[in-house]
Amino acid sequence: MLKHRCQFLCVCCFCFVTLALSWSQNKQFDQVMNYEGSSDLVDLQYHMGPVLASPIKLYIIWYGHWNPTQQATIRDFLYSLSSSSSSYPSVSDWWRTVRLYTDQTGSNITGNIVLSGEFYDSKYSHGGYLSRLAVQSVIKTAVTAYPRALPLNPHNGLYLVLTSPDVRVQDFCRAVCGFHYFTFPNIVGVTVPYAWVGHSGTQCPGVCAYPFAWPNYSGKPPPSTNGGNNIMRAPNGDVGADGMISVIAHELAEVSSNPLVNAWYAGDDPTAPTEIADLCVGVYGTGGGGGYVGKVYKDSWGSGYNVNGVKGRRFLVQWVWNPVKKRCFGPNAAD
Repeated sequence: MLKHRCQFLCVCCFCFVTLALSWSQNKQFDQVMNYEGSSDLVDLQYHMGPVLASPIKLYIIWYGHWNPTQQATIRDFLYSLSSSSSSYPSVSDWWRTVRLYTDQTGSNITGNIVLSGEFYDSKYSHGGYLSRLAVQSVIKTAVTAYPRALPLNPHNGLYLVLTSPDVRVQDFCRAVCGFHYFTFPNIVGVTVPYAWVGHSGTQCPGVCAYPFAWPNYSGKPPPSTNGGNNIMRAPNGDVGADGMISVIAHELAEVSSNPLVNAWYAGDDPTAPTEIADLCVGVYGTGGGGGYVGKVYKDSWGSGYNVNGVKGRRFLVQWVWNPVKKRCFGPNAAD
């Protein structure tokens, strides 16, 4: 199965020399190059595969026991992707960069993302530990459950598996915070794109919810603190959920631009591609890189955010690679 870095958030961004290669926790504090405005060594190419150009019907699978407040925060982010009612810079403004990517017919990635169904797997149908492959079995359970199964939609369905804080997933925290791929017909019945993201609130907030928590193993103190090991307040008051939202954004951007692992990525190996969000890990604002998230907004409580969402929500989401500007970009950019 495809192995992603998948928003394995770090305090600083990796150098372009190693962009197309995997990177580890041991190296993430050694990178110092600010690449927010650089493109010399980026070789992002289109490999003629499809992108998600049709309106997306998004289906969430909540695996494990979930706090309703956390679910509401995540739902509001997903609603914000297609909303035009949020003030600028908005989540939908952030998605406009993703929409710049096209397929071989010239069709852009869709801006129409509709939350079309939810499935609650509170009985941990496949146990408290999931292998990467088992995530597909979770989807199979959700689309075959009686009497309230999710639709199995091979035309424009996108499945998002979210695991609760107590669920352990293969490579979670150690190598990934999330990943995307496509289902195998012998498991699910059809080929559909999907993404998985884990809740890191108790397992590894310093790894997968940075910059809201500091990695315990870094051996370095945070540049500034708000008490404990938190270095920036989470905009919705929940380190795990707010950190998870940035990973969800990362994965949705990549699964939309590379759903079958044959569209947009850098590097020669499709089993280990560097995708449009991988290129901007750790960058949330202008000047980001080298351990600095970039220029972001702060509310009256000191919570960091860079985009606005529905219901007055605010979120901090990682930038993605802009193919026109040839650099990492977000709507909160200073230029």
